Amino acid sequence: MAILMAGLEDHPLRYPLVSELHARPFPALTAPCTATYLAIKEPKQAERRDRALDTAHLCGLLDRHGTSHPQPGANHFSAQLGRSELKWESHTEFVTYSAFTPGLSARPFDPAEAEVFPSDWLSLAPGKRIAAVLIRVEIMPTDDAEITAKLDDWFVPESLAVSRVVDGAAIVAGDFRIDPAGQMRFAVFVRPDTGARRIGRIVQRLCEIETYRAMSMLGLIRARGLSERLNALDPRLSDLVSNLDKAEQGAESVLHELLRITGELESLSVNHSFRFGATGAYEAIVSQRVAALREERLGGRQTFGEFMMRRYDPAMRTVKSAERRLASMAERAGRAAELLRTRVDVERSAENQKLLESMDRRADLALRLQHTVEGLSVVAISYYAVSLAAYAVYPVTEGIGLSKGMTMAILTPVVLLVVWALLRRVRRQMH
Repeated sequence: MAILMAGLEDHPLRYPLVSELHARPFPALTAPCTATYLAIKEPKQAERRDRALDTAHLCGLLDRHGTSHPQPGANHFSAQLGRSELKWESHTEFVTYSAFTPGLSARPFDPAEAEVFPSDWLSLAPGKRIAAVLIRVEIMPTDDAEITAKLDDWFVPESLAVSRVVDGAAIVAGDFRIDPAGQMRFAVFVRPDTGARRIGRIVQRLCEIETYRAMSMLGLIRARGLSERLNALDPRLSDLVSNLDKAEQGAESVLHELLRITGELESLSVNHSFRFGATGAYEAIVSQRVAALREERLGGRQTFGEFMMRRYDPAMRTVKSAERRLASMAERAGRAAELLRTRVDVERSAENQKLLESMDRRADLALRLQHTVEGLSVVAISYYAVSLAAYAVYPVTEGIGLSKGMTMAILTPVVLLVVWALLRRVRRQMH
């Protein structure tokens, strides 16, 4: 069996696909520590960006610390920057930088903790900041009142979300507000016996919740702009559909208006399809990351899941509503096109019917004219035939005493009958 397996070649993508499962491991963190997180995104068409610029920007940070560069084409990288451990990841629309520093500052959430990313280096970033998170990881106090006092001092009470997570191993808290330094703050209190990998998973999930929340809510801004445009198009499409049966409105003018509306709807669909698709994917990740925390309520405070249900879920429903409305209007435009096509076919059938009736009348007139011409032809042919026949039989009739006039009088009905019979026979043979 071993010999047979050795002789079987691997699929060329086998090892890359397995490596992808282990591409982004969770960090191993020891409390107390500080996590600084940054996500950078191009404002427009980030999925088509030049990823070499992202790598070059990372290399600029690594050069300051004399650290080796990542391999070309890499989408993740880890390095040691002084006391901090740096983790870099490249995603479809954005790149993320995570710095984990042991110890805590004397001042909670001190902006100086984010100086692991120098401001002059940040100014050269190929994109804009879409998410920035500062996480303070402490050992969990034995008294919940001490935790409550800290949270009331650090966060805005009305939007504060707090919960015990992962079977009580930690307490996480955050108010989802941006502080004056541009950071979103989260606090993590972990039990002394919590493992480093578990702490890393909790911190990583908090960063992912904020990042994918921000990315998914980009769809909300697009949905609002789309709704305004659809509000303008909807009455035009409704009027067009309601007036399809009015004869005074020509099918050609209706068709041009329908083409304009359909073209604009198709353009809107193309321009928004990627963002709405990405929003749905990001929303699913946010929901999965919140569920992975396995929250338990702490002191009657709202959990992260409840905060998302009240603030985040309505935004996502707005995006889905705009997406469904766009699809519905596109379908209505398609049905209007079918109705217009039916109207054009009916009008064309009516025109063809009138044309056929006109052709029938013309054919009937032509037939009557043909019969008239045939009658005149009989008279004309008979006239010459009588004359010729009179010349032929006159010597005979003169001998029996018939005058020329009498001879022609006798020949005329006979010749008319013969000519009429011959022409009738020819016409019958032609038909």
